Amino acid sequence: MLDLHSPLHAHRICFEKPNLKQLTRQYTVVDLHFHSRYSDGSNTIPEIVRRAGKLGIGVAVTDHNDIQGAVELDRFGEVLSIPGIEVTSYEGTHVLIYFYHIDDLQYFYEMDLRPFMGQDVMSSTALEMEEIVERARKFRTVIIFPHPECAVYTGVCNPYFPPERLQPLLASVDGVEVINSGNLNKSNLKCAVLGFNLDKAITAGSDGHLLTHLGRAVAYAECRPDRQAFLDAIRLKQIKVIGKEFNLLRKVASNGYKLKSGMRNCSDLFEKNMRYGRHVIQSKSQALRDNIRRNVNGRFRHSV
Repeated sequence: MLDLHSPLHAHRICFEKPNLKQLTRQYTVVDLHFHSRYSDGSNTIPEIVRRAGKLGIGVAVTDHNDIQGAVELDRFGEVLSIPGIEVTSYEGTHVLIYFYHIDDLQYFYEMDLRPFMGQDVMSSTALEMEEIVERARKFRTVIIFPHPECAVYTGVCNPYFPPERLQPLLASVDGVEVINSGNLNKSNLKCAVLGFNLDKAITAGSDGHLLTHLGRAVAYAECRPDRQAFLDAIRLKQIKVIGKEFNLLRKVASNGYKLKSGMRNCSDLFEKNMRYGRHVIQSKSQALRDNIRRNVNGRFRHSV
């Protein structure tokens, strides 16, 4: 059981199941990554509101390339809501954008994102990652890379983004998500190391697609229970995070809902997988060539 006064809890990142009843007595607690039926989740906004209220936490509905859930959630005053969206770049990589004002989210969506949407809500947009970040920076936002380390191209640490491209991108955002309940534990550990090394904001979220997922990973801070105070706390690096990965059964259930959305979007997924495969092959081939070149040059210098 979580002890708020234990030395363990002095750390910013804690890998254990959140005791929400205990946490919410002292902190403002938010699940910063949750999906509704407007993208690939299974639940309506009223259902999410009731569940969040029962848990005593706030929630950010961050649907893929869609804001209907976030806008609807904003109308419910009984829970703390953070307006947000999870945008898919041309590369297939995800970025979370949180807004201080719902009007800004709506304007960003209509003017900066909607004209570049794909055929389906789960499709990649036509915007490369750098342009998405640049467009979001026109508004008062907090920009976070979710699951930066993961098994596929949805995390920004992938072959699409070699160091000369990745480092400026990491510098341009506010931080990274270091605990994602849908991610693998070994990948979350890499995310945590990345968060420490960057010395930027850290966040956590369940990345849930079912009500039972809500609150599995959360961010919390000693601040007023309102949107501005919590987003400010993220930017000022005053956030702590706690959470655990889903067990295998919950991962299967969650992936089942993702699969249904993926079936509607199979042509886009096929294209993304083909592009990613080519990038992986090219990057590994380049690494091999560089390694051979270094070995040859080293032997030549040694012989001389």
